[in-house]
Amino acid sequence: MKITEAKAQFINSWGALGSQWGINRTMAQVHALLLVAAKPMSTDDVMAELNISRGNANMNLRELMDWNLVDKVLVSGDRKEYFTAEKDIWKVATAIMYQRKKRELDPMMKVLTQLSNVETSGAADAEEVAAFTKAVKDIKKFTEQADKTMDTIIKAEENWFWSSFLKLFR
Repeated sequence: MKITEAKAQFINSWGALGSQWGINRTMAQVHALLLVAAKPMSTDDVMAELNISRGNANMNLRELMDWNLVDKVLVSGDRKEYFTAEKDIWKVATAIMYQRKKRELDPMMKVLTQLSNVETSGAADAEEVAAFTKAVKDIKKFTEQADKTMDTIIKAEENWFWSSFLKLFR
């Protein structure tokens, strides 16, 4: 397989995977392109490589910078903005996990806390309230544990994580 074909396949596959993370396909493709790029790329380079508009490229590059997956770099003697992706896959994974937690888990925990205090309006609905309250309590307990686990992983050093993970299988 030639490098152009391999690169295109990686970019398309990463794009499909991106939708699993909760980001759009183009954003993931821009990330993939920068992830495998040998040197920083300008917005024009990204547009040409992925055949996307300037607005689409700019919007996705800014969002990737917000996710801490892409950085703007200066290229001496050039006035264009250039971008490079974080190459350390551990840092990439923890940045994605942090954003997913912030955008998905944190709001859900807030809602579950609000739903924990349901009042009964009489004996007739006591059974329904009890079932609802138990379900919310169980989900909240699980999300709190998931939150703690994600916080631990996000803050962990890669070597500590893998050594701890491997201990599970011994």
